[in-house]
Amino acid sequence: MPSTSTPPPPVGHAAADEHLPARERRPAPVGRPVGERLAALLVGRRSAWAVLGVFVVLLLAVMGGMRGGGPVAGMDALPESSESSRAAAIADTLEGSRFQPVFAVITRTDGGALTDADAAGIETLRTALQTTSGREAIGPMPAADGEADLLVTTVDAQADTEAIDAMIADLRETARDAAPEGLTVSITGGPAVGSDIRGAFAGADVRLLAVTIAVVAVLLLLTYRSPILWLLPLAVVALADGAAGRVTDTLGEQFSLAFDAGVISVLVFGAGTNYALLLISRYREELHRTEDHRAALALAWRRTVPAILASNITVVLALLTLLAAVMPATRGLGLAAAAGLLIALVAVLFPLTSLLAVCGRRVFWPFVPRPGATTGHRDGAGHRDDAERRDGAEHGPFAAVARAVTGRPWIAAVGSVLLLAVLATGLLGTRVGLSQDEQFAAANESSTGFATMAEHYGAGESAPHRIVVREDAAEAAIAAAESVPGIERVATTGTTADGWAVLSAVGSAEPESPAASDEVEGLRDALHALSGADALVGGTSATAVDVRADSARDLVVVGPLILLVVLAVLILLLRAVVAPLVLLAVNVLSAVAAIGLGLFAGRTLLGIPALDVTVPLLAFLFLVALGVDYTIFLVHRARHEAATHGTPHGMVRAVGSTGVVITSAGVVLAAVFAALGVLPLVVLGQLGLIVGLGVLLDTLLVRTVLVPALFALIGERMWWPTAPTEQLGTSSEGVTEPVPATA
Repeated sequence: MPSTSTPPPPVGHAAADEHLPARERRPAPVGRPVGERLAALLVGRRSAWAVLGVFVVLLLAVMGGMRGGGPVAGMDALPESSESSRAAAIADTLEGSRFQPVFAVITRTDGGALTDADAAGIETLRTALQTTSGREAIGPMPAADGEADLLVTTVDAQADTEAIDAMIADLRETARDAAPEGLTVSITGGPAVGSDIRGAFAGADVRLLAVTIAVVAVLLLLTYRSPILWLLPLAVVALADGAAGRVTDTLGEQFSLAFDAGVISVLVFGAGTNYALLLISRYREELHRTEDHRAALALAWRRTVPAILASNITVVLALLTLLAAVMPATRGLGLAAAAGLLIALVAVLFPLTSLLAVCGRRVFWPFVPRPGATTGHRDGAGHRDDAERRDGAEHGPFAAVARAVTGRPWIAAVGSVLLLAVLATGLLGTRVGLSQDEQFAAANESSTGFATMAEHYGAGESAPHRIVVREDAAEAAIAAAESVPGIERVATTGTTADGWAVLSAVGSAEPESPAASDEVEGLRDALHALSGADALVGGTSATAVDVRADSARDLVVVGPLILLVVLAVLILLLRAVVAPLVLLAVNVLSAVAAIGLGLFAGRTLLGIPALDVTVPLLAFLFLVALGVDYTIFLVHRARHEAATHGTPHGMVRAVGSTGVVITSAGVVLAAVFAALGVLPLVVLGQLGLIVGLGVLLDTLLVRTVLVPALFALIGERMWWPTAPTEQLGTSSEGVTEPVPATA
């Protein structure tokens, strides 16, 4: 029998008694809440093993059994209804359109003019390239300055990607072998660009996963200070990521989705680790109050589930608003990421909880939490011992900061808002849209070749505008196009079987640059005015224009939907109106400041000259939806504390109690997003930089300083029209304490 010195089991913890000997179990109350029964199943001595085994088998079965083809396109996919997509669809019916040009750009290594001897070598190179490609090689086409020459052959663009990559590799090997000494040859063109992108991403997902796991492992090790504990959440989240990858690959194939798989992996690791940090932090807190680790885990699970569920539901619903977007990559990312986060939620709430129950409190070794370690005792003089002074809710460093903030809330609030406003000025004067040679994090042979062509032949030679018009309007269309500023020449490249003429218009601007966008707009204005021409303007630069327009439309439409979702979840969770409105305004200000800070850091530290058109919406989504996670963690606890301590002091206790876990979660999430920088596209690195900096800003400034200051200023009115009245429950020490109504 238990010692008489042991406190009686708390009422409401019968759900955690399954592990006790039969003679010591308390009678199960009739009609126990579902949460208690589920907690009992997860932490029971025998049932925990069963739950763990079932979920691990399920996750492994998903990883091994699902074999989807993955996303059908990347971040630059356009809807079929866009003008450039419709132009491409018609032009691709042109006979021979399956064969796309590949350029061999030739210069001297010393940068000088080409010689007669070089001309003979270039002719030999032309023959070799023609033999390798099996298609005619045209040229030479010397530049006007005499410092460059050009050869053109074609490759089958409708072949599978492996065949195209092999052909580009063969052409480059031929160029290296056949080029005379002293000449430099760069193979470029559309098929070569695609091959270089695939080559840059070869192994990139593995590198991203390795970097992500390493970052999470180090941060969890530093957070828990245990050589064992960090392995548990990392292993479970890694399994969840593997299962999420298979599920999203299948969704991509079944629904023809476009998205970047690396972003999904980052979200699963970041959110899953955050949920685990919150659960384990509350578990450790409860272990300081009871010897029964299973009862402590059951109570921690019940107390954290509302906040974790609210956090997950908020982000998932926010992601699903992306289905209202017109950009395929945006829609696809929304659905795939929502599925990944739901898998992360299930993995943390179920198998991780059971794994913690199986391992017990010894998993925290060498700093094993035990009763009395934080509550402390008073001596004869009434002084608390050192352990009680370490109580984070009242005496920790975060509580000290919150106490200072709430003591002078006007100074803290005004100072924080001014700082965020200053950071937001990084948006001023920002160019939106990256040109063709700005989209790769590192130079490759294709980009080098394009740059050389632009220098010696004119920037527009590498990517002419493609125009399709009715065949009987071709002559009028050529005349109209040649009148557009920046257009140097226009020629007919062929006619389709159903009466369309395909024109090529060479401009003077660098592809995808602002000047090239002006050329596209000029061509569309001039050609759309032609009666009966039904003209469509496509090509590389036109595609960039359409991406910019559709991305701007998505930001205007989807952005407000994200805010409505976040506001609705906060109102339901807090049962208040004032606090959700204040917190939403703070989140928006923080998101705008984070984008400004990310742009400033990208320009000054990484040399990123502009904001990619797809980043604003995705950055806003992640900053608002993920940022509200920490709002939920903090304010959920603040409402609980306000029931007995009042709003200002309750917020101090909430910051003191959650400061370490929110900061740890923020640092982990920021570091995981920063790992996107290992991928070769600037857009992903820029997204990771902005979101990573934004999460740190949100964690260290907004949640620690601005939110407590606003709660101190507004006081009890924050909870209008309700009040944070307590709901009586029992603590793990057997004494009555207030618990959240949602717990």
